[in-house]
Amino acid sequence: MSTNVDQYLMANKDFFPEENMSLLKEKLGSMDKNRFGSISSLSLKDPKIILGAAVLGGPFGVDRFMLGETGLGIAKLLTLGGCGVWSVIDWFTAMKRAKTANFEAVMSKI
Repeated sequence: MSTNVDQYLMANKDFFPEENMSLLKEKLGSMDKNRFGSISSLSLKDPKIILGAAVLGGPFGVDRFMLGETGLGIAKLLTLGGCGVWSVIDWFTAMKRAKTANFEAVMSKI
């Protein structure tokens, strides 16, 4: 089982915050195979795609909608990215938010 966990983490290392990798490895290592299979089939958000969405569609809240943050996406859309300020801030935080969302999605399945 540890081989499967190591392979999963190596394949998806760019999708999770680096500081949470040891916790994730510990939690995944203690799972049974059936539950680990459901984790392996989760659709993870690519942080680079989210960053691209923040840069190209930032004023319209595209990045927030992609992360499932519908309320913030609507707020960002209605304010045109907080008159651009919110959009610029999201350029620098989009990848971290995507990685955190992936980590939370996996932890909720454990």
